[in-house]
Amino acid sequence: MNAIISASELADALRSERPPVLLDVRWQLSTAAASGQPFDGRAAYASGHIPGAVFVDLDRELASAPGPRGRHPLPDLDVFGAAMRRAGVSAGTPVVAYDGGIGWAAARAWWLLRWTGHPDVRVLDGGLPAWDGPLETEASAPAEGDFVPKPTEGAVLDADGAAALARSGVLLDARAGERYRGEVEPIDPVGGHIPGALSAPTSDNVDADGRFRPAAELRARFGELGVTRDVPVGVYCGSGVSAAHEVLALEAAGIPAALYVGSWSEWTSDQERPVAVGPDPQ
Repeated sequence: MNAIISASELADALRSERPPVLLDVRWQLSTAAASGQPFDGRAAYASGHIPGAVFVDLDRELASAPGPRGRHPLPDLDVFGAAMRRAGVSAGTPVVAYDGGIGWAAARAWWLLRWTGHPDVRVLDGGLPAWDGPLETEASAPAEGDFVPKPTEGAVLDADGAAALARSGVLLDARAGERYRGEVEPIDPVGGHIPGALSAPTSDNVDADGRFRPAAELRARFGELGVTRDVPVGVYCGSGVSAAHEVLALEAAGIPAALYVGSWSEWTSDQERPVAVGPDPQ
């Protein structure tokens, strides 16, 4: 099943006999918007959302509190499961997640649902800006779902697993190239990358309109980095959000990948862990 859905396909699905549950996961990486005020995803949802969508809070429902395990560690499964059931998610219902367009937050919701056993989850390509249908402002209150999260083995990397994969397989760093090289680091205490990791910015997954490149182009892009179905692959970023977008792009290319959820924010919390800088992976 294609993990990405277009706006026109979503419109058709919503008119079908088996419409998907919609998750509105609008979120921004920056702590403040251009106005100087912190971004408020719930307020954005209230100002207009796809009819039937339920707001999901990435910081509180798709992650635990920041700490030594990173800025966006795995959520408590009871909290995550309750949020999904509140949104109407059941084991047998299709789900579509969307965000404000960049795709990172929606991909985090997609990855968590897939990791915990939901078989039918997709991300709206281009997010809300791609949707040209009606919007509503009233909060949706669907019937309670029955989804119970059950994690899948092998889909998650810890710090030791990421370090090992950088030596034995392919570990992709989904952050911007300048952060990988250690030229700038606006968030974490140390710039650079995990030794052996390859730079693969998430921005290269999409075209100029912010929509995913065709599967063949994605396969070619990752193939240039030595990624194939025969090689174990993992992805990390700053805190496990944009890396989920990369895992989604790999999925679209037909390549399974594990996610290092703690990512650079966890890696650099331990000063004993090695850090590489510059364009050379090592």
